Amino acid sequence: MIERLFAYLGPFIRYTARYPLRILAVSFITALVGFMLAYNLRIDNDLAKLIPEDYPSVQALEKLREQVGAENEVAVAIKSPSLPANKEFAADLIDRAMKLKLPKISAPYFTRAEFRKEINFLQNNALYFATESELDKLEQYLKDVAQQAKEEANPFYIELEEEDESETDSVGRELEQMYDELVGSEYYLSEDSLTLVVKLFPNGSQTDIRFIRSSYGELQNVVDDLSPTTYDPEMEITLAGRFLRTLIEVETITADVKSSFGAGVLMLLCVVVAYFFYRNYRIRAGSQISFKLMVSELPRMPVIAIIMALPLTFSICWTFGIAYLTFGNLNIMTSTLGLLLFGMGIDFGIHFFARYMEERGHGKSVEDSAYKTFMTTGQAITVVGITTAAAFFILMIAEFKGFSEFGFIAGIGILFAIIAYIVSLPALLVQFERMRLLNLSKTPVHNVKSQNNRMKLGSSRRTFYVSVTVLVLAVISILYAGYNVKNIEFEYHFGSLEPEYKRFTEVNSKARTAYSNKQTRNSAYIIVDKPDDAPLVASILKERASEDTLSPTVREVETFQDRFPMNDSAARAKLERIDDIRDLLADPFLENKNHQLDRLRKASTTREIISLEEVPDFLKSPFTSKDGEVGNLVIIYPSVGLSDGRNSMNFADDIGKVTLPGGKVYYAGSTSIVASDMLELMIEETPLMVTLTIVIIILFKLIILHKVKWVLLALFPLGASFLWMFGIMPDLGWKLNFYNLVVLPTVLGIGDDSGIHIVHRYLEEGKDSIEKVLRSTGEHISVSAMTTVVGFGGLLFSIHPGMRSIGELAILGIMLSLLASLIVLPALIHILERFSTKSPEKSVEKRPREKL
Repeated sequence: MIERLFAYLGPFIRYTARYPLRILAVSFITALVGFMLAYNLRIDNDLAKLIPEDYPSVQALEKLREQVGAENEVAVAIKSPSLPANKEFAADLIDRAMKLKLPKISAPYFTRAEFRKEINFLQNNALYFATESELDKLEQYLKDVAQQAKEEANPFYIELEEEDESETDSVGRELEQMYDELVGSEYYLSEDSLTLVVKLFPNGSQTDIRFIRSSYGELQNVVDDLSPTTYDPEMEITLAGRFLRTLIEVETITADVKSSFGAGVLMLLCVVVAYFFYRNYRIRAGSQISFKLMVSELPRMPVIAIIMALPLTFSICWTFGIAYLTFGNLNIMTSTLGLLLFGMGIDFGIHFFARYMEERGHGKSVEDSAYKTFMTTGQAITVVGITTAAAFFILMIAEFKGFSEFGFIAGIGILFAIIAYIVSLPALLVQFERMRLLNLSKTPVHNVKSQNNRMKLGSSRRTFYVSVTVLVLAVISILYAGYNVKNIEFEYHFGSLEPEYKRFTEVNSKARTAYSNKQTRNSAYIIVDKPDDAPLVASILKERASEDTLSPTVREVETFQDRFPMNDSAARAKLERIDDIRDLLADPFLENKNHQLDRLRKASTTREIISLEEVPDFLKSPFTSKDGEVGNLVIIYPSVGLSDGRNSMNFADDIGKVTLPGGKVYYAGSTSIVASDMLELMIEETPLMVTLTIVIIILFKLIILHKVKWVLLALFPLGASFLWMFGIMPDLGWKLNFYNLVVLPTVLGIGDDSGIHIVHRYLEEGKDSIEKVLRSTGEHISVSAMTTVVGFGGLLFSIHPGMRSIGELAILGIMLSLLASLIVLPALIHILERFSTKSPEKSVEKRPREKL
């Protein structure tokens, strides 16, 4: 089928050779359009974008962002020796910041601000906002303290059990901590009172990079307009907060990708240009050493760099232009594809240009050389490219978008690279030859026949023993690798896969001296349809938490209704409880007992129902949606670190879905729950993606090689290298993670090339030709593998551990596949030749094949 297609395209390549400028003009124009589209691509680090939109966790998170806003806040740290000056600046800043409006829609940038808490109101009414469990604990504590005071007043009292006293003191300290958390301090102040923090809660999503950048930009403008030094000469303002982390993360990754791309492309071109410099020199000089000829070849090196890079640049512009039209953004996985496509795609150019040089060296005209290369090498790289692209496209069926989007972009990138090298490259070669930038016609060709005769070696006994030794060692290493596979671990800790963002750490540390958002970080939220459902949801979650003794993940479940009675009957019941506590506090034995009891007496002075309007904003704001509705939120605080994926999955199992007695279902919204779903989806789909990729590879090999025997031989390097890779990983201390899982199907698709090229050429050359095959095809696949390694090698310089792990695993897999193809596969073929009298040429359909 490929032969028939190229036969139809034959006249087109002759047209290309006659009118190269027309082809180049079309390539330039379309690449320019692609570049203009691709320029708008941004990296979206939102994990919710990596799993299907119909997942309940994704929908719950989007609902949370729409109705409540960002999960994290903007923090403004105000530092100066003057606390009054800090307060004055904070008040002016809030007044200006709350008036900031988003362009076009005129919505506010910030929904609310926290600066000064009305603690006097809470100090006088703290028990009114205590939960039932806290009141129960308080009542029991007061009874225990009173009883202890009575016993101590008895002259015949002898203390026998110290444990009871220490337990009472422990409860007292716990109650004091609860009081401090509820009432808190009036301002967010550092211990030295030099730093005051203002918290602003954004109206937009914490994954909208444009909104984040605009928010901080507008806020910085406000700070500059206020001129902090006019409040105090030493005043310093720092914009911080967890909201800033997303912006710093994306900017850091973007800069990292660009620098890796630049360094990787430069290294790639150096490798390729050096190879063609060497190849052209060896063809012209043979075994002689000619410094004059070497110097004469140097001016052509920049031209070769352009020849190899320009068509690939076209293809990358086309690819990412399509990516922008299809997805709009790149995700954390696809952000690395620019360099990878450069490394993988340049292989096609290496084969095409090498064959073109060979044809010109034989004295053929420019047009005939381009046509011959197109009809031979063009077919070969198309077959290999389609196989690789198919391996990528198979990823598109995955629900995990890290797989599907990666597969789509990589697949079309490979196809566009083929088109660029079999269409745009011939036009470029022809035009450069017309401009005399290339002068390949004068390249003399050495006596290849005599050289081949020198290369051809008979099957000697010594060679046979060497081959057997190599195969035995390979089998032993494969068995060891298969045994060691069981020691592979999966990296569940997300924190280990993220770089340290020093800029964020430095900035945020200034704000963290005054407050900590540790308590609410990674909390999950359930938005109910009506406030009456919130206590029902909370009671179900609390019951689950109390019953979970194997893997408890919930520290606390909180609703506004837990602290504030939403109806008159509940309010009167709470006032009655406060009356009972006042009676306990009036016990003569508790008079002047300690400062804590004095605070409780003040906190129990509430005698009238408090209206919702009287509740301080900072107390009800966490439970208030954007439309002003109070009490329709349930907040679940985890008791475990959710940066560990296993904890995230357990947490999601515990609180992800709540079904009320009437059948109403609510889902929790949290980035941690989304991360859990993403992790589970990846782990579930990776074996399927790898299996399907292997099936695709086998099918293509059967179509090309026809016989199962040769398919198995071509697959041997891939299978051996994959086992070696997994067997070596534990010894290197490497783990699988949700980044490098994506590269497993990719390594399969790329690593497959080496074995199939060796077997192809061997079938063409016939028996006893393996050394000749290694000297020719082996050289080409080595250079191709090196370019791919260099492509992935750019990731080794990444500051991102997850991306670095992609490069490490890919390089290891590709190099092991090359090792198996150049050493173990030839040994296996040589052994099979020893026990076979039948020529391999007769085992397959004889047809012209590309001489790689």
